[in-house]
Amino acid sequence: MNALFLAAPPPWLSDLLKSELLWKVLGAAAILLGGFIVISILNRFSLRLFGPRLGPQGVMVMKKVIRYVGFAFVGILALGQVGLNLGAILGAAGVAGIAIGFAAQTSLSNIISGFFLIGERPFELGDMIEVDGISGTVDTIGLLSLTLRTFDNRSVRIPNETLVKTNVTNITRHPIRRFNLDIGVSYDENIGHVLSVLQDISEQNVQCLDEPSPLIVFTGFGDSSLNFMLGAWCLQDDYGTLRNTLPRELKERFDKENIEIPFPHMTLAAGKALGQIPVKVIPETTANG
Repeated sequence: MNALFLAAPPPWLSDLLKSELLWKVLGAAAILLGGFIVISILNRFSLRLFGPRLGPQGVMVMKKVIRYVGFAFVGILALGQVGLNLGAILGAAGVAGIAIGFAAQTSLSNIISGFFLIGERPFELGDMIEVDGISGTVDTIGLLSLTLRTFDNRSVRIPNETLVKTNVTNITRHPIRRFNLDIGVSYDENIGHVLSVLQDISEQNVQCLDEPSPLIVFTGFGDSSLNFMLGAWCLQDDYGTLRNTLPRELKERFDKENIEIPFPHMTLAAGKALGQIPVKVIPETTANG
Protein backbone atom coordinates (compact mmCIF):
# COMPACT_ATOMS: atom_id res chain seq x y z
CA MET A 1 0.00 0.00 0.00
CA ASN A 2 1.42 3.32 -1.10
CA ALA A 3 1.05 6.25 1.26
CA LEU A 4 0.34 9.69 -0.11
CA PHE A 5 2.31 12.48 1.42
CA LEU A 6 1.47 16.14 0.93
CA ALA A 7 4.51 18.20 0.23
CA ALA A 8 5.11 20.96 2.76
CA PRO A 9 4.69 24.50 1.37
CA PRO A 10 7.84 26.47 0.85
CA PRO A 11 8.99 28.60 3.78
CA TRP A 12 8.24 31.90 2.07
CA LEU A 13 4.63 30.83 1.42
CA SER A 14 4.19 29.71 5.01
CA ASP A 15 5.51 33.02 6.26
CA LEU A 16 3.23 34.90 3.87
CA LEU A 17 0.14 32.99 4.99
CA LYS A 18 1.00 33.68 8.61
CA SER A 19 1.55 37.38 7.89
CA GLU A 20 -1.03 39.64 9.46
CA LEU A 21 -0.50 42.28 6.75
CA LEU A 22 -1.69 39.89 4.03
CA TRP A 23 -5.02 39.33 5.71
CA LYS A 24 -5.40 43.04 6.31
CA VAL A 25 -4.78 43.78 2.62
CA LEU A 26 -7.23 41.05 1.60
CA GLY A 27 -9.78 42.49 4.03
CA ALA A 28 -9.30 45.97 2.58
CA ALA A 29 -9.73 44.60 -0.94
CA ALA A 30 -12.93 42.86 0.12
CA ILE A 31 -14.22 46.12 1.63
CA LEU A 32 -13.46 47.98 -1.62
CA LEU A 33 -15.16 45.33 -3.75
CA GLY A 34 -18.18 45.12 -1.45
CA GLY A 35 -18.41 48.92 -1.28
CA PHE A 36 -18.40 49.18 -5.07
CA ILE A 37 -21.25 46.66 -5.27
CA VAL A 38 -23.24 48.41 -2.54
CA ILE A 39 -22.79 51.83 -4.19
CA SER A 40 -24.00 50.45 -7.54
CA ILE A 41 -27.07 48.89 -5.90
CA LEU A 42 -27.77 52.09 -3.95
CA ASN A 43 -27.54 54.13 -7.14
CA ARG A 44 -30.08 51.93 -8.93
CA PHE A 45 -32.42 51.88 -5.94
CA SER A 46 -32.26 55.66 -5.59
CA LEU A 47 -33.00 56.13 -9.29
CA ARG A 48 -36.15 54.03 -9.03
CA LEU A 49 -37.28 55.70 -5.82
CA PHE A 50 -36.45 59.36 -6.45
CA GLY A 51 -35.96 59.53 -10.23
CA PRO A 52 -39.52 60.61 -11.15
CA ARG A 53 -39.47 63.34 -8.48
CA LEU A 54 -36.03 64.79 -9.17
CA GLY A 55 -36.04 64.78 -12.96
CA PRO A 56 -33.03 64.19 -15.23
CA GLN A 57 -30.81 66.89 -13.71
CA GLY A 58 -31.59 65.79 -10.16
CA VAL A 59 -30.80 62.17 -11.01
CA MET A 60 -27.49 63.19 -12.54
CA VAL A 61 -26.43 65.18 -9.48
CA MET A 62 -27.69 62.51 -7.06
CA LYS A 63 -25.63 59.81 -8.78
CA LYS A 64 -22.50 61.93 -8.46
CA VAL A 65 -23.14 62.66 -4.77
CA ILE A 66 -23.73 58.98 -3.95
CA ARG A 67 -20.64 57.96 -5.90
CA TYR A 68 -18.30 60.52 -4.33
CA VAL A 69 -19.56 60.13 -0.75
CA GLY A 70 -19.73 56.35 -1.03
CA PHE A 71 -16.20 55.95 -2.38
CA ALA A 72 -14.84 58.31 0.28
CA PHE A 73 -16.52 56.29 3.05
CA VAL A 74 -15.38 52.94 1.63
CA GLY A 75 -11.85 54.27 1.20
CA ILE A 76 -11.70 55.32 4.86
CA LEU A 77 -12.93 51.88 5.98
CA ALA A 78 -10.35 50.15 3.77
CA LEU A 79 -7.53 52.27 5.21
CA GLY A 80 -8.72 51.44 8.71
CA GLN A 81 -8.68 47.74 7.85
CA VAL A 82 -5.06 47.98 6.76
CA GLY A 83 -4.20 49.35 10.18
CA LEU A 84 -4.04 53.10 9.73
CA ASN A 85 -5.37 55.25 12.55
CA LEU A 86 -8.88 56.35 11.54
CA GLY A 87 -8.90 59.10 14.13
CA ALA A 88 -5.81 60.67 12.62
CA ILE A 89 -7.21 60.26 9.10
CA LEU A 90 -10.54 61.85 10.02
CA GLY A 91 -8.77 64.64 11.89
CA ALA A 92 -6.53 65.38 8.93
CA ALA A 93 -9.54 65.20 6.61
CA GLY A 94 -11.39 67.69 8.82
CA VAL A 95 -8.52 70.16 8.82
CA ALA A 96 -8.09 69.73 5.06
CA GLY A 97 -11.83 70.18 4.59
CA ILE A 98 -11.81 73.48 6.48
CA ALA A 99 -8.84 74.74 4.48
CA ILE A 100 -10.43 73.68 1.20
CA GLY A 101 -13.72 75.27 2.29
CA PHE A 102 -12.08 78.67 2.77
CA ALA A 103 -10.20 78.32 -0.51
CA ALA A 104 -13.23 77.16 -2.49
CA GLN A 105 -16.11 79.23 -1.15
CA THR A 106 -17.37 79.92 -4.67
CA SER A 107 -17.43 76.21 -5.52
CA LEU A 108 -19.33 75.39 -2.32
CA SER A 109 -21.81 78.15 -3.08
CA ASN A 110 -22.33 76.69 -6.56
CA ILE A 111 -22.89 73.20 -5.09
CA ILE A 112 -25.46 74.49 -2.59
CA SER A 113 -27.16 76.49 -5.37
CA GLY A 114 -27.25 73.30 -7.43
CA PHE A 115 -29.27 71.55 -4.72
CA PHE A 116 -31.72 74.47 -4.66
CA LEU A 117 -32.13 74.13 -8.43
CA ILE A 118 -32.76 70.40 -8.07
CA GLY A 119 -35.52 71.05 -5.56
CA GLU A 120 -37.13 73.86 -7.53
CA ARG A 121 -36.60 72.37 -11.03
CA PRO A 122 -37.00 75.60 -13.05
CA PHE A 123 -35.79 73.79 -16.20
CA GLU A 124 -34.95 70.34 -17.57
CA LEU A 125 -32.34 68.96 -19.92
CA GLY A 126 -33.20 70.08 -23.45
CA ASP A 127 -35.24 73.11 -22.35
CA MET A 128 -34.65 76.42 -24.08
CA ILE A 129 -33.90 79.11 -21.50
CA GLU A 130 -32.63 82.67 -21.29
CA VAL A 131 -30.17 83.69 -18.55
CA ASP A 132 -28.89 87.25 -18.26
CA GLY A 133 -29.46 87.94 -21.96
CA ILE A 134 -27.99 84.59 -23.11
CA SER A 135 -30.43 82.20 -24.81
CA GLY A 136 -29.88 78.57 -25.67
CA THR A 137 -30.68 74.93 -24.94
CA VAL A 138 -29.73 73.27 -21.65
CA ASP A 139 -27.01 70.80 -22.65
CA THR A 140 -25.59 69.52 -19.35
CA ILE A 141 -26.30 70.11 -15.66
CA GLY A 142 -23.58 69.52 -13.08
CA LEU A 143 -22.81 70.08 -9.41
CA LEU A 144 -21.06 73.38 -10.11
CA SER A 145 -22.50 74.76 -13.33
CA LEU A 146 -24.82 74.43 -16.29
CA THR A 147 -23.76 74.26 -19.92
CA LEU A 148 -25.96 76.18 -22.34
CA ARG A 149 -25.76 75.55 -26.09
CA THR A 150 -26.60 78.77 -27.91
CA PHE A 151 -28.42 78.99 -31.22
CA ASP A 152 -25.13 79.63 -33.07
CA ASN A 153 -23.73 76.36 -31.60
CA ARG A 154 -21.55 77.85 -28.85
CA SER A 155 -21.25 76.30 -25.38
CA VAL A 156 -21.67 78.74 -22.50
CA ARG A 157 -20.89 77.67 -18.92
CA ILE A 158 -23.09 79.35 -16.30
CA PRO A 159 -22.34 78.80 -12.57
CA ASN A 160 -25.23 77.51 -10.46
CA GLU A 161 -24.92 80.50 -8.14
CA THR A 162 -25.64 82.81 -11.09
CA LEU A 163 -28.75 80.80 -11.96
CA VAL A 164 -30.09 81.27 -8.42
CA LYS A 165 -29.37 85.02 -8.29
CA THR A 166 -30.43 85.88 -11.87
CA ASN A 167 -33.83 85.82 -13.54
CA VAL A 168 -34.13 82.64 -15.61
CA THR A 169 -36.73 82.54 -18.41
CA ASN A 170 -37.85 79.08 -19.51
CA ILE A 171 -38.95 79.50 -23.10
CA THR A 172 -40.08 75.91 -23.77
CA ARG A 173 -41.77 75.08 -20.48
CA HIS A 174 -45.21 75.50 -22.12
CA PRO A 175 -46.24 73.99 -25.48
CA ILE A 176 -47.28 77.31 -27.03
CA ARG A 177 -45.60 80.71 -27.25
CA ARG A 178 -46.63 84.22 -28.29
CA PHE A 179 -44.78 86.35 -30.82
CA ASN A 180 -45.27 90.09 -30.28
CA LEU A 181 -44.96 92.36 -33.30
CA ASP A 182 -44.97 96.14 -32.82
CA ILE A 183 -46.28 98.21 -35.75
CA GLY A 184 -46.57 101.93 -36.37
CA VAL A 185 -48.84 103.50 -39.01
CA SER A 186 -49.40 107.04 -40.24
CA TYR A 187 -51.65 109.45 -38.35
CA ASP A 188 -53.80 109.64 -41.48
CA GLU A 189 -54.92 106.01 -41.06
CA ASN A 190 -58.17 104.91 -39.44
CA ILE A 191 -57.53 103.03 -36.18
CA GLY A 192 -60.54 100.74 -36.60
CA HIS A 193 -59.52 99.80 -40.11
CA VAL A 194 -55.96 98.97 -39.02
CA LEU A 195 -57.26 96.77 -36.18
CA SER A 196 -59.52 94.93 -38.63
CA VAL A 197 -56.65 94.34 -41.06
CA LEU A 198 -54.38 93.04 -38.29
CA GLN A 199 -57.09 90.63 -37.18
CA ASP A 200 -57.51 89.35 -40.72
CA ILE A 201 -53.75 88.88 -41.15
CA SER A 202 -53.50 86.78 -37.98
CA GLU A 203 -56.47 84.63 -39.01
CA GLN A 204 -54.96 83.85 -42.41
CA ASN A 205 -51.49 83.00 -41.11
CA VAL A 206 -50.94 79.21 -41.03
CA GLN A 207 -48.77 79.17 -37.91
CA CYS A 208 -51.00 81.49 -35.86
CA LEU A 209 -53.34 79.62 -33.48
CA ASP A 210 -57.04 80.39 -33.22
CA GLU A 211 -57.02 79.51 -29.49
CA PRO A 212 -55.76 81.43 -27.61
CA SER A 213 -56.95 84.21 -29.86
CA PRO A 214 -54.41 86.80 -31.09
CA LEU A 215 -53.89 89.87 -28.95
CA ILE A 216 -54.35 93.03 -31.04
CA VAL A 217 -54.23 96.37 -29.22
CA PHE A 218 -53.68 100.05 -29.93
CA THR A 219 -50.71 100.96 -27.70
CA GLY A 220 -50.68 104.73 -28.05
CA PHE A 221 -49.67 107.84 -29.96
CA GLY A 222 -46.01 107.88 -30.97
CA ASP A 223 -43.86 110.76 -32.12
CA SER A 224 -44.68 110.11 -35.76
CA SER A 225 -47.04 107.13 -35.79
CA LEU A 226 -50.08 105.41 -34.34
CA ASN A 227 -48.66 102.38 -32.54
CA PHE A 228 -50.18 98.90 -32.44
CA MET A 229 -49.13 95.51 -31.07
CA LEU A 230 -50.03 92.18 -32.64
CA GLY A 231 -49.48 89.18 -30.32
CA ALA A 232 -49.88 85.92 -32.24
CA TRP A 233 -49.84 82.53 -30.48
CA CYS A 234 -48.15 79.53 -32.06
CA LEU A 235 -46.65 76.15 -31.20
CA GLN A 236 -43.08 76.13 -29.89
CA ASP A 237 -41.81 74.42 -33.07
CA ASP A 238 -43.50 77.05 -35.27
CA TYR A 239 -42.10 80.11 -33.48
CA GLY A 240 -39.16 80.65 -35.82
CA THR A 241 -41.36 80.29 -38.89
CA LEU A 242 -43.96 82.70 -37.51
CA ARG A 243 -41.29 85.35 -36.85
CA ASN A 244 -40.44 85.27 -40.56
CA THR A 245 -43.86 84.90 -42.16
CA LEU A 246 -45.99 87.29 -40.09
CA PRO A 247 -43.98 90.51 -40.74
CA ARG A 248 -43.77 89.72 -44.45
CA GLU A 249 -47.51 89.05 -44.73
CA LEU A 250 -48.25 92.22 -42.76
CA LYS A 251 -46.11 94.38 -45.07
CA GLU A 252 -47.71 92.88 -48.19
CA ARG A 253 -51.22 93.41 -46.81
CA PHE A 254 -50.49 96.99 -45.73
CA ASP A 255 -49.22 97.77 -49.23
CA LYS A 256 -52.42 96.30 -50.68
CA GLU A 257 -54.61 98.32 -48.29
CA ASN A 258 -52.53 101.49 -48.86
CA ILE A 259 -51.74 101.70 -45.14
CA GLU A 260 -48.64 103.83 -44.70
CA ILE A 261 -45.85 102.80 -42.34
CA PRO A 262 -44.04 106.05 -41.45
CA PHE A 263 -40.31 106.37 -41.02
CA PRO A 264 -38.22 109.00 -39.17
CA HIS A 265 -37.40 112.23 -41.04
CA MET A 266 -34.16 114.15 -40.59
CA THR A 267 -33.68 117.91 -40.91
CA LEU A 268 -30.18 119.05 -41.85
CA ALA A 269 -28.84 122.25 -40.24
CA ALA A 270 -25.51 124.05 -40.33
CA GLY A 271 -23.84 127.13 -38.91
CA LYS A 272 -23.89 128.71 -35.48
CA ALA A 273 -27.54 129.62 -35.73
CA LEU A 274 -28.37 126.05 -36.87
CA GLY A 275 -30.16 127.39 -39.86
CA GLN A 276 -31.36 125.08 -42.58
CA ILE A 277 -28.95 124.20 -45.34
CA PRO A 278 -30.03 126.04 -48.51
CA VAL A 279 -31.06 123.74 -51.34
CA LYS A 280 -31.06 124.96 -54.92
CA VAL A 281 -33.30 123.17 -57.40
CA ILE A 282 -31.78 123.00 -60.86
CA PRO A 283 -34.28 122.71 -63.71
CA GLU A 284 -34.04 119.51 -65.68
CA THR A 285 -33.30 121.30 -68.97
CA THR A 286 -30.42 123.24 -67.40
CA ALA A 287 -29.03 120.14 -65.68
CA ASN A 288 -29.00 118.22 -68.98
CA GLY A 289 -27.21 121.05 -70.67
